Amino acid sequence: MEKIIDENKQGESLVLEQKEGNVRKLFIESYGCAMNFSDSEIVASILADQGFNTTQNLEDADLVLVNTCSIRDKAEQTVRKRLEKYNAVKRDSNPKMKVGVLGCMAERLKTKFLEEEKIVDLVVGPDAYKDLPNLLAEVDEGRDAINVILSKEETYGDISPVRLNSNGVTAFVSITRGCDNMCTFCVVPFTRGRERSRDPQSILEEVNDLWNRGFKEITLLGQNVDSYLWYGGGLKKDFEKASDMQKATAVNFANLLELCAKTQPKMRIRFSTSNPQDLTLDVVETMAKYQNICDHIHLPVQSGSNRILKEMNRLHTREEYMTLIDNIRRILPNCTISQDMIVGFPTETEEDFQDTVSLMNYVKYHFGYMFTYSERPGTLAERKMEDDVPEEVKKRRLQDIVDLQREHSEIRTKAFLHETVEVLIEKESKKSDLHWSGRTSQNLVAVFPKEHYKVGDFVNVKVTDCTSATLIGEAIGLSENN
Repeated sequence: MEKIIDENKQGESLVLEQKEGNVRKLFIESYGCAMNFSDSEIVASILADQGFNTTQNLEDADLVLVNTCSIRDKAEQTVRKRLEKYNAVKRDSNPKMKVGVLGCMAERLKTKFLEEEKIVDLVVGPDAYKDLPNLLAEVDEGRDAINVILSKEETYGDISPVRLNSNGVTAFVSITRGCDNMCTFCVVPFTRGRERSRDPQSILEEVNDLWNRGFKEITLLGQNVDSYLWYGGGLKKDFEKASDMQKATAVNFANLLELCAKTQPKMRIRFSTSNPQDLTLDVVETMAKYQNICDHIHLPVQSGSNRILKEMNRLHTREEYMTLIDNIRRILPNCTISQDMIVGFPTETEEDFQDTVSLMNYVKYHFGYMFTYSERPGTLAERKMEDDVPEEVKKRRLQDIVDLQREHSEIRTKAFLHETVEVLIEKESKKSDLHWSGRTSQNLVAVFPKEHYKVGDFVNVKVTDCTSATLIGEAIGLSENN
């Protein structure tokens, strides 16, 4: 749940440039968070070297892969329906088609998919994508293939991801894998393993390569980016055993952010997702120091109740979180802050819920991602707690905070009226082909008439109107960032 799930992208099938000489066809769909979409780019890169080009026509595919998410029950149900669809196509029109499951569900449901339900030929966990050529050879020989072993070392730092469905302007750069935070509601530590960081040199090489290819903005990506720590390789939890030299030359997240900002001073840099217990003030101070690091922090809190935070095994209190918010506002007055919130966690009382409401009123987030608690198999909460908040109570509480967030979003967005903001043009507006759509440094969507501007331009826009989520304005010229 520490991961933003973009509902517009769920089930996107991916397309990349056709590689000459490749004759096999790959159909790959992704569900879940940005990390899954980033992983699909790695998989496509590996398979391009194995003779596969992507197709968007399911019926033509030699290999169908679905990259899965275990974070919410809805995602799992959707994936199951898609697997039924793939198998119907396989049965009715394409018997040679092979079907595989990647990602978090693969690790959790390996036996069920392969042996009990026999709905897939291939099961590959998040750390085993480099083993795909061997696994495919097994499948081609008519055998089921599986690798869900979690690695202590794998970061895919040596694979240059192909950019799938890219707008050519923004890209994800994965910097950590796995998570050491054992939040009781979350399955990620069990499906993605312990936390390890990627060599900063390989990250900077990827950033430079993206800039050279015309990209204007990157998002440094990890289950928990603030806890990035490179000391020559290995798990974060083993850092205490590192040598004095390794400790002295270690690179933390604030250092990495600064390296990226200096390496490409005109490239916008974002990061996601942060954890309150790991977001140190040196990160916020680094953001303030470099104009090209965006003024937005996604800071999931999950609950405003100290009792519930403890039940969730969140390693921050309500008071510590509020102090962190105060410090961010002091150091970065223009920074937007967004949230993740869960209502209806086991034992949540009305008093606990009101603590969440009062925290939201204190922070007045710019936007947020809100969910009702959904019990995930394999999590500590599922094993040890009863899902005892009635569904109608969960739904009512969710509606209450969604309505409250809408009010706060409107207040925050209106503060930009009559201001001039810098917008990076990403695409045509959904509602009008005469308007561009892009985002400000604060991660707010802005739309304005196209005129002579083009995708990838940094444009100064005077805000003349707004909705609760979108700035509306007029371009007054290119910014000095071009």
